[in-house]
Amino acid sequence: MIPALRKAYNEAFSKEKYEAFLSELNEAHPGAIEFRVAETPVFVPRNFKNKMLDACESIVDVIVDPGFKALTQNAIPPHLRVPGENGHTHFIAFDFGICINEAGEYEPQLIEMQGFPTLFAYEVLLEDVFGKHFAPPPDFDCYLNGYNRESYIQLLKEIIVGAQNPENVILLEIFSRQQKTRIDFYCTEDYLGIQMVCRAELIKKGNQLLYRKDGKLTAIQRIYNRIIFDELQQQSPEVQEKGKILFENLDVEWCPHPNWFYRISKYTLPLIKHPYVPATYYLNEVKQIPADLEYYVLKPLFSFAGQGVVIDVKQEDMDKVNDPENWILQRKVKYADVIQTPDVPAKAEIRMFYFWKDGDARPVATNNLSRLSKGKMIGVRYNKDKEWVGENFCYFEK
Repeated sequence: MIPALRKAYNEAFSKEKYEAFLSELNEAHPGAIEFRVAETPVFVPRNFKNKMLDACESIVDVIVDPGFKALTQNAIPPHLRVPGENGHTHFIAFDFGICINEAGEYEPQLIEMQGFPTLFAYEVLLEDVFGKHFAPPPDFDCYLNGYNRESYIQLLKEIIVGAQNPENVILLEIFSRQQKTRIDFYCTEDYLGIQMVCRAELIKKGNQLLYRKDGKLTAIQRIYNRIIFDELQQQSPEVQEKGKILFENLDVEWCPHPNWFYRISKYTLPLIKHPYVPATYYLNEVKQIPADLEYYVLKPLFSFAGQGVVIDVKQEDMDKVNDPENWILQRKVKYADVIQTPDVPAKAEIRMFYFWKDGDARPVATNNLSRLSKGKMIGVRYNKDKEWVGENFCYFEK
């Protein structure tokens, strides 16, 4: 996005440097990184960064409004509603595509958002190791709002561990050591001193949860929740049965509470009006099918990892929908072939991290990740056997 920086980076790049970088990155937890790490970060100019932040803050205005819970009361599927919901999520991730508008200018367009964690701890490791092998440009930073490595980790610890002892806080997933994102779980253990726990390892006594730490039964006071309950519903009947205890009234704090995964999600998009948020409609409220249907994307409200999304929408796709209240129709955006690479340019998405500490009026932007693609969509399945694609991060101009 900044031609001089991109030219200099590409000219200085070598496969040998990239392989050395990957080798050190994998040394922290061998075999834990299953996804592809891209060859380059994204260099983001100040004005583009500010456009994304402006859109994020506009959305935050909606989320902090006292009426937001009433607006999203139907966002949570009844069978997935968990007791003990708190006043706000602890995390929000905003995904922006780098797009081209009608004037031929680069602009961000919100693709999705989630009131749920992402690779918060792994990004620290990634940025640490990257900086050893490739020179970060001066006056650029991956952190936002004055945060640095130390203050970022401190804020993450204050939010996740809270007032509890770290041994009474767990990171909870279904099969935590088998997840493709498990590198983030290991890094969370490293930086915060808490332990990852698989759902099957939970022990329930009354309304109290326990787990074994160093062979000793230990009380769980707070859960850093990484379970996507949509995914839980796709597991075997035995796993789903074991997961039912999570829907009980438990003497535990959630961080974030599972209900916020649904409140801040695709469900929220039709509530947002902003130049950098594509027009989005609840399908059951669409009175007339757009004549230019090919310029829209059809998305299920409740799906895991992008499953069920229809990119090239036709009338027959609309006719197949039997539950329009569970779908949205979103205006398609045009991704820019913005990242110059040795063969063909890559598209990019930027995920902005927002952290919300208990007691604060609003969440704050802290960090980011980026994803590069040369396929039809962002994601591994669309980028097999390609180079200069995958996950990395952004350097923002200060």
